[in-house]
Amino acid sequence: MEAPRGAETLRDFCQSQGIDEVYAALPADGPAPLAHLISLLHGSAIRVEALLSSTGAAQAGEHRQKLLDRVRAIVQFNRGHAGRVDGIHLDIEPQQLPENKGRGNLAFLPGLVEAYGEVRALAEPAHMMVNADIPEKLLRGTLAERRMLLTSLPRLTLMLYELGSRDEGELRAASRRFLAMAYEGLDQPDLAQMVIAARTADYGERLPAMLHAMDDANRSNPHYAGWARHSYNDILPAAR
Repeated sequence: MEAPRGAETLRDFCQSQGIDEVYAALPADGPAPLAHLISLLHGSAIRVEALLSSTGAAQAGEHRQKLLDRVRAIVQFNRGHAGRVDGIHLDIEPQQLPENKGRGNLAFLPGLVEAYGEVRALAEPAHMMVNADIPEKLLRGTLAERRMLLTSLPRLTLMLYELGSRDEGELRAASRRFLAMAYEGLDQPDLAQMVIAARTADYGERLPAMLHAMDDANRSNPHYAGWARHSYNDILPAAR
């Protein structure tokens, strides 16, 4: 975004790839530098969510308050700009901490859901939806744990990374499997919809075709909300 005509390049890329929503990492000095990007993308009917990351915000205290302060800054930004941030996209990763490692270790989940709720309480009155990246580990929980997770936000984004063979058939099967796993035994009307994310690092130039294959496999599932492609400056080498 900081490269010359970087916002225009991003807009053109989104238009060429059928992308209608962008998760933009928020600069350290707040949302103001995003103003031009937001205006440009909105002109092409592309939503912009502010991507906020944290490892420690699942625990009450300094890290969570820092996250909430960043949400408050976005709310304040929206009050003073015609080009508004459309939503908050959370990347809170307590599973990266040593004490939270292990496939069945979801002791951090109540704190994570609490953090989601506090962000949601700030964002929704300001007409911003909250979405959150989640690892597949969270979908392996008990019925009660999955209910807690899937009623915490209106949308979640499953990071479906590093599958074994990385072929189309496996991505189709894995996406169906994890959607089934997530919602098994749950029938509440307020369950989150789920976006499924793949990344350039796993599929390279094949990624667009893989995403369309995932759409074909899941478009009839009412819980499926489409795909996301997660890229971190790896598709625009000239702008590095």
